[in-house]
Amino acid sequence: MGSLPDGGNADMLDFLYRGGILMIPLGVCSILAVAIIVERFFSLRTSRVIRLDVFQRVKDLLSENQIGEAMTVCRRQPSVMGRILLTAIINHERNRDELKEIVEDAGRQEVPVLDRYLGVLGTIAAISPLLGLTGTVFGMIRTFTVISEKGVAHPSQLAHGISEALITTAAGLVIAIPTLIFYNYFTSKADRVILEIEKHTFRLVEIMKR
Repeated sequence: MGSLPDGGNADMLDFLYRGGILMIPLGVCSILAVAIIVERFFSLRTSRVIRLDVFQRVKDLLSENQIGEAMTVCRRQPSVMGRILLTAIINHERNRDELKEIVEDAGRQEVPVLDRYLGVLGTIAAISPLLGLTGTVFGMIRTFTVISEKGVAHPSQLAHGISEALITTAAGLVIAIPTLIFYNYFTSKADRVILEIEKHTFRLVEIMKR
C-alpha cells in the first residue's frame, strides 16, 4: 500500500511533464488563483466586514446624542463599515438627501477594498484557456513537423505532440472554469456587502436627523 502514493505522484509528474513548458505558467496561475480564493473567502466573510457590534454601539451613542463618542468608536474600527459610518457621522449636519449621497459615495470608494485581487483572478480566468490553446498550437506544430519529416510511421512521436496539445488545453480549462465562477461570486458578494452596509448606515442617518 505504501507504493501507491509514490506511483500516483510519478504519474502526475509524468502527466505534467508531457504537457510541455507551458504547464509552468499554468501551474503558477493555479497556485495564485487558489491563494486569492482562500484570501477572499476569509476577507469577505459577512461577520468580518459587516460589524453589527460596532453598528449597535454607534447607534446607541447616537440615540443619546453622543456624536464625539460615536466617532471615536468608528475610528477604532479600521474596517469598511467603520469608515462609512464615520463619514456619515462627520457630515451629520448636512440635510438628509445630501447625507445619503455622501454615504453612497463613501460606499463606492470602499468598493476597491472589497474587490482587492479580483482583477488578478479575472485575468487568470481569461489567460488560462489562452495558455492552454497556445500549448495546443505548439503540440500540433510538433505533430505535423514529425509527419513532414518522418511520415506517419512513428506513432509514439505523433502521440507525444497530440498529448501535449490535449493536456495543456485541459489544464487551461480546469483552471479557468472554477476561477471564473469564484470571480463572479466574489464580485457579486462585494456588491451585496456594500449595499448592506449602506442600508445600516441609512438607519443611522434617520436617527441623526431625528
